[in-house]
Amino acid sequence: MPVRCPWVPADNSLYIKYHDKEWGVPVHDDKTHFEFLILEGAQAGLSWQTILTRRQGYKQAFANFNPKKVAKFTKRDFNKLIKNSSIIRNKLKINAAISNAQHFLEIQQEFGSFDKYIWNFVKNKTINNKLKTIKDYPVFIKSAEMLSKDLKNRGFKFVGPTIIYAHMQACGLVNDHVINCFRHNQV
Repeated sequence: MPVRCPWVPADNSLYIKYHDKEWGVPVHDDKTHFEFLILEGAQAGLSWQTILTRRQGYKQAFANFNPKKVAKFTKRDFNKLIKNSSIIRNKLKINAAISNAQHFLEIQQEFGSFDKYIWNFVKNKTINNKLKTIKDYPVFIKSAEMLSKDLKNRGFKFVGPTIIYAHMQACGLVNDHVINCFRHNQV
């Protein structure tokens, strides 16, 4: 059995699949960045397990994570979402996902892609941390704090430094697989 990061429950196939196939793999696709911004914003105050089990529901509810479509969601769309039991029915998080889609498009317009924008915060190179135990994981890092501040200045919501650090970890801007994890050197 391969050694994995200490946060991965050994008996949870959903977590294992996410860890082994996605987490920490460098993302250069705007749709995937948008997906994780929605999912991580939804996670605020909840477990990642809660979000992973609802991921398909989010995909359907949020137009296959298409920011152009989500940016055009109306009050009627909001009312459907707030009744949708396959997602977290939190008014603030749903409103944030819709308005964040609008700001996401603004960043794409300004920088050519969200990917170009976000990777600038790590100088276009994955930060490779050398974590050994669960205790070594920081709550956030300086680049996450800077990115969070910039996103907030651009009108984004649910993008605090801890949420943005989770985004950076998930999307491979930071490699936070512990050094003895079989994925550490692969990503």
